[in-house]
Amino acid sequence: MIEKFAAGSVVEHDTDTALAEPSPPPGAQGGHRLLMCAPRHFAVDYVINPWMEGNVHAANRERAQAQWNALVAAAEGAGARVECIPAAPGLPDMVFSANAGLVLGDRFVPSRFRHAERRGEEALFTAWCRRAGLRIRDLPEQVYFEGAGDALLDRGARRLWMGHGHRSDLAAAHELTDLLDIEVVPLRLVDARFYHLDTCFCPLRDGYLLYYPAAFDADAQQAIVQHIPASRRIAVGEADALAFACNAVDLDDTLLLNRASPDLCAALAAIGYRVVQTPLDEFLKAGGAAKCLTLRLDE
Repeated sequence: MIEKFAAGSVVEHDTDTALAEPSPPPGAQGGHRLLMCAPRHFAVDYVINPWMEGNVHAANRERAQAQWNALVAAAEGAGARVECIPAAPGLPDMVFSANAGLVLGDRFVPSRFRHAERRGEEALFTAWCRRAGLRIRDLPEQVYFEGAGDALLDRGARRLWMGHGHRSDLAAAHELTDLLDIEVVPLRLVDARFYHLDTCFCPLRDGYLLYYPAAFDADAQQAIVQHIPASRRIAVGEADALAFACNAVDLDDTLLLNRASPDLCAALAAIGYRVVQTPLDEFLKAGGAAKCLTLRLDE
């Protein structure tokens, strides 16, 4: 089934209340939980990835808010609980909460951002997660790591896929192995347009994978082939990749994404997904879409 979700007039979440009373730690209640940050201060004020080039001061905040509201409504319609952290002035990329860090069980590994423009987010997200009952597990200060933007859990095995080469350091893979006691498979990203792993790689349920092979070097492509059989790999073409079809939020039988071609939607429907397309082109100006705007709290 394919659905399109238009940006509409959805009531914005009370982010101050969300901060004051976070929900119990993951595992304390059922259902998927997503941490999001409203685009109250969203803008493209600088260039730290190719998507931002030519879009400085071009984002329409009102339209971005409507698109964000529609994504929230689509997530809640799929049964997820959305929690919000208040947006902070001067941090226009804080809306991309996937980059806050990585949650596994009751542990949270905060990000260490490569670019100074985003480092002010680190303490805010860490404080929220601590208040929510998560145990903080810090990486060494000299290791760059950009959270669930570059670290994605496999849906068919106890395995963590970690992108590196643009934002996160390869050294983070070894640190995460020790901190989380999990197999980590590093994947080198080589196309600057796909600067985070979640822009070109989406693990799906039952061990399926949605990805754009050309975003990876030869060794990374080989590692993917070794771990995921051909029958469970869904490779997308450049057009779908540039529409951020791989930057999707997997909520059981529902997949939320910006846009996907009819052929890709059919391939996803064939393995049991209800594909919900919710336009997020305002956020694409800053290099993000559905997955970038959400941090899973229930992994």
